[in-house]
Amino acid sequence: MIHIAIVDDHALVRAGLRQYLAEQADFRVVAEAASGNEVLELLRRGDVDVIVMDIAMPGHSGIDALAAIRARAPTLPVLILSGFPEAHYATTLLRLGASGYLNKDCEPEEIVLAIRTVQRGRRYISAGVAEQLAEGLAGNAGPAGDQAPHKQLSERELQVFLRLARGETIGHIADSLSLSVKTVSTYRSRVMDKLQLASNSDLTYYAMKRGLIQ
Repeated sequence: MIHIAIVDDHALVRAGLRQYLAEQADFRVVAEAASGNEVLELLRRGDVDVIVMDIAMPGHSGIDALAAIRARAPTLPVLILSGFPEAHYATTLLRLGASGYLNKDCEPEEIVLAIRTVQRGRRYISAGVAEQLAEGLAGNAGPAGDQAPHKQLSERELQVFLRLARGETIGHIADSLSLSVKTVSTYRSRVMDKLQLASNSDLTYYAMKRGLIQ
């Protein structure tokens, strides 16, 4: 039996996913959460085999939650199920430790396959993501500069970037991530340098243009 936790801020999405997964004889949804802040409580339960999680949530985003999961349960499979297209986030989330990435427009059967795959300790990579990874490898072998600038950001830089892009203040980010204001400011400066941007409004425009925030 595969014990599954669903993390999504939309109750309707959780209900629909729970109902569908219940039709699988070897699946059991044992926990749900509506925000990234609640993920740590799921980890304390200790009876979850796979987490199925969105990334666009209030408070701690799925990216923040993924970092927390990896710090406390490095081997626990996390399947990202997001409304964002794979092209925007898949390779970045896989690099940050996700076990797989699916868009919510995928066929339901693919979610079942992905859960079974990651539960066995393997990565689930769709055909679209595999193509992205192949293109990335080809790009690394050739001239530099084709990769989107935000894909060069470290995990923490990406967290700070997305929070700034959503309009959060440096002080709020510092409190949320348990960092000093000075440290967050340093990350902001690195993000600005790597993306070649000059202001927070530039960050927001960059993120919206590439579909990284809604």
